[in-house]
Amino acid sequence: MMKQKTIEQTQKIIAVVVGAFFLAAGLNFFLIPANVFASGFTGVAQIIATVVPLSTGVLLFILNVPVAILGWMKIGKSFTIYSFLNVALTTFFLELLPVWKFSPDILLNAVFGGVILAIGAGIPLKWGSSSGGLDIIALILSRVSDRPVGIYFLGLNSVIVITSGLLFDPEKALYTLVTLYVTSRVIDAIYTRHVKLTAMIVTKNANRLREAIHERVTRGITRIPAKGGYTSESQEVLMIVITRYELYELKRVIQDVDPKAFTNIVETAGIFGFFRKE
Repeated sequence: MMKQKTIEQTQKIIAVVVGAFFLAAGLNFFLIPANVFASGFTGVAQIIATVVPLSTGVLLFILNVPVAILGWMKIGKSFTIYSFLNVALTTFFLELLPVWKFSPDILLNAVFGGVILAIGAGIPLKWGSSSGGLDIIALILSRVSDRPVGIYFLGLNSVIVITSGLLFDPEKALYTLVTLYVTSRVIDAIYTRHVKLTAMIVTKNANRLREAIHERVTRGITRIPAKGGYTSESQEVLMIVITRYELYELKRVIQDVDPKAFTNIVETAGIFGFFRKE
């Protein structure tokens, strides 16, 4: 158990480091050279950096301090610590990497910058962390309403588009909107906690499998008696509704306990009744 926990912590730290590097690369290689603004507090830091003598990285760190306190209270200590580590590493990489333009085409910069930023934000989210700032606010709102995180990224970031249009060239605001849209779509593709799945597991070892699932996946299970159509052997169907985020862990449990179990996974259109969102 301790070994598994150590492996998970190592994976999370790697995800945080990789995510921070992608965030910094997307900014310094695509968005900052093209004067296109990113999503979240990163975009806010970019805007403020144009009027105050502080770098984007330093401003990003300062802006995240009050949000880190909110995350500590609403989401959890571990999540907040890893998120703040991500912010600190992003600041470090922003200062380390040079601002260098790959292409003079502003549309290419807006699209590829948005994709790289989304990868940088989505990887930490998938491993139980975030890139801080509006990520934490969007995650809190997503858990409350059970809607995709990307919707809140797009909604909360509309203020960045309006601000960039008022302070700078209105055309740049449109390119910023392109970046925000690309970022929100890619994040939803990576971070899939809002997608619900129903797993129907046909097994002869229902008791052992139920106990193992409850140890590693905190979801309710419905047990349905079943009989093999060909062999007439008595079996059980364990029906469980999970998020796509939990599918990998469920597969591991089934493989460890009953690799011969037959499992059917279907996407769930909607849920009525209690479903744990934490």
